[in-house]
Amino acid sequence: MSGTNRKIDAQRLWDSLMAMAEIGATPKGGVKRLTLTEVDRQGRDRFAGWCAELGLTLRVDSIGNMFARRAGRDPARLPVLLGSHLDSQPSGGKFDGALGVIAGLEVMRSLHDLGIETEAPIELVNWTDEEGSRFGHSLMGSGVWAGVYGQEKVFGLRDVDGVSVRQALDAIGYHGPHPAAPFPADAYFELHIEQGPILEAEGKQIGIVTGAQAQVWWDAVLIGQDSHAGTTPPSTRRDALLGAARVIELVDRMMRARGEEGRGTVGFLQVVPNSRNVIPGEVRFSVEFRHPDTEEIERLAADFPRLAQGIADELRLGLTLTELFRFPHQPFDPGCVALVRQAAARLGLPAREMVSGAGHDAVYVARHVPTAMIFTPCKDGLSHNEAESILPEEAAAGCQVLFEAVVARANRAI
Repeated sequence: MSGTNRKIDAQRLWDSLMAMAEIGATPKGGVKRLTLTEVDRQGRDRFAGWCAELGLTLRVDSIGNMFARRAGRDPARLPVLLGSHLDSQPSGGKFDGALGVIAGLEVMRSLHDLGIETEAPIELVNWTDEEGSRFGHSLMGSGVWAGVYGQEKVFGLRDVDGVSVRQALDAIGYHGPHPAAPFPADAYFELHIEQGPILEAEGKQIGIVTGAQAQVWWDAVLIGQDSHAGTTPPSTRRDALLGAARVIELVDRMMRARGEEGRGTVGFLQVVPNSRNVIPGEVRFSVEFRHPDTEEIERLAADFPRLAQGIADELRLGLTLTELFRFPHQPFDPGCVALVRQAAARLGLPAREMVSGAGHDAVYVARHVPTAMIFTPCKDGLSHNEAESILPEEAAAGCQVLFEAVVARANRAI
């Protein structure tokens, strides 16, 4: 990297990433740091300790989002936000989410070491439950903060053991006193691994993210009749799993009809009674579609329920589809995106512009605050997997771009 004499500490960044990865470490080299668990508390506590060492002022809101503030020269200026999340999938990798939080911490540490006082305050954010893997509701913390989800409804969500979000927050001591609501901020920057193969395949070190795909998600329940596998003839079977299989094939077919830009996935499936000699009488599963074009998502949102109902009717099954959320393509702020573009160019880093295929906290934050994202490559495009991997120099490059963009925004003339 070139173009600046204000360098982040690449080794400290990597060491801190590895230190956070110790919390919830799995035998296969990944992490299991499910939101609002004891392991999540340990990660939050370590993060809070690092922030305290820098003299940052930490506040926690009522959904558990953590904000660590570094004062600026002008206390009247709105803060520049940066961050991501520390929770993981059940078999997650070391870098999904954590890279953005720990790189943000490195930005704060480097500012401290270099004696840089920015004009505007800077706030580092750890958003609660981005992954949605425990309570089935991704982007929970940023969604409540942004007003997309009602807090009381989210408090009532329960995990498979019947523990509610509110109970879990209280159990780990992160039900904070501050309201989970948007506050005036000048900008938000989020560094994240790409979670896809494009940057690596093209030899690019930086993704300049211009926006995020439109999405629609459902919870699906098919109800048939559980009955004996050996005595129930084909004519009287009401096999909920057969129905689910045909709906899953429908999801795949509708995805492929939209070419390489289409995305359609069933990632969760629960069979009842789940016995090898019983025809399943109930199946619960997830359905999601993603596409860069909002109009395509609207067509999918209209067509899929009708076609899935046709499958259920043919098999004499009951079908309930509960739409969890639907959001349009979210463009990011041109001014913030330009700062990322300029930083990558100034540092001499090969970069490309791209739309995010994954949902991120930045999507909801962008509804209230000018936002941009920075992507770094990950090996083989693999994420949500214990084998998820990035190189130390890739982490450092992304962090340096983050540093440059945040400082430029915090010092801009107004």
